[in-house]
Amino acid sequence: MPNKKEEMSPEYNLDYSKAKPNRFAEKYQQTQRTVVLDSDVAENFPSAESVNEALRFLVRVTRENKTGLQIK
Repeated sequence: MPNKKEEMSPEYNLDYSKAKPNRFAEKYQQTQRTVVLDSDVAENFPSAESVNEALRFLVRVTRENKTGLQIK
């Protein structure tokens, strides 16, 4: 056991014999996407939240428009 001054022991014996698969992993992988932005686009978005906010706005506008945007 490490004393209170140490944060981590140099070695741990972990018993994985009773470990179970992550039941949420498959659903999480299905809902998350990784997208790489070009540098000129990324300059305008300081965070992932700002990108998501802009994309949600775009989705709302195109749904309201009903004609959608023609992206080339």
